[in-house]
Amino acid sequence: MVGERSKITLIGTTLARPGLEFVYQGPLAACDQCKVRKACNNLRIGRKYRILSVRNTRHDCPVHLEGATAIECTESPVVALIGADMAIVNSRILFDCSCSRTDCKAYDLCRPDGIIDGERYLVGEVLGNPPAPCERGRSLKLVELRPVS
Repeated sequence: MVGERSKITLIGTTLARPGLEFVYQGPLAACDQCKVRKACNNLRIGRKYRILSVRNTRHDCPVHLEGATAIECTESPVVALIGADMAIVNSRILFDCSCSRTDCKAYDLCRPDGIIDGERYLVGEVLGNPPAPCERGRSLKLVELRPVS
């Protein structure tokens, strides 16, 4: 995300604490009849968010036993492995991971939660080399990616 814009949404009360990071997975069937479903489901599916602050507003919730609490959150940067040729600070990239080797030690960094294939990201920082060499022989760099809105 280029501009740090925050959103107000609802999250399970037991999860509502500043600094918590989560990947929004979308609405559940139990949300269909809820009167506050639009406030809960106003985030982008598959994106990673970080809670900035917790509000005092609470609502009953058919999904969360302790109810839902209002929070302020922002899209969170994600650490990922990308091709070394694309690892340029402040460059915009189209994320595309064609690797399907789920048994690879670096797979979780090549396909991290919170990154969506085919979407654009800004390379915020180059963190260094991968923790393990690529099993396919690709030259990779560990970077911090921010969604481009």
